[in-house]
Amino acid sequence: VQLVESGGGLVQAGGGLRLSCAASGSTSSINAMGWYRQAPGKQREVVAGITSDGGVIKYADSVKGRFTISRDNAKNTMYLQMNSLNAEDTAVYFCYARTVVGGSLWGQGTQVTVSS
Repeated sequence: VQLVESGGGLVQAGGGLRLSCAASGSTSSINAMGWYRQAPGKQREVVAGITSDGGVIKYADSVKGRFTISRDNAKNTMYLQMNSLNAEDTAVYFCYARTVVGGSLWGQGTQVTVSS
């Protein structure tokens, strides 16, 4: 299974972006998915997670009310709608998937830069 992120870029503070994570290969092995981010000099942190059927969604406190995670299983794609972005959201955003046998998959990351 491969995960490929897209949608990152440069945006002004207060603006928004939508990230996508497209899965290919043995996508039937994918269970829960999520987004992580890593800012320069900081550890990677979880941003949001979503179960396989989308029934359970969790967000980091820092993004609650501003970010929305979703997935379209028919398209094998997960999304992260980011609104009201601020400089603290600047980071490389990574797509993550857990397989049904407990394995972990990561995308290559997409850069999000918020200018103030």
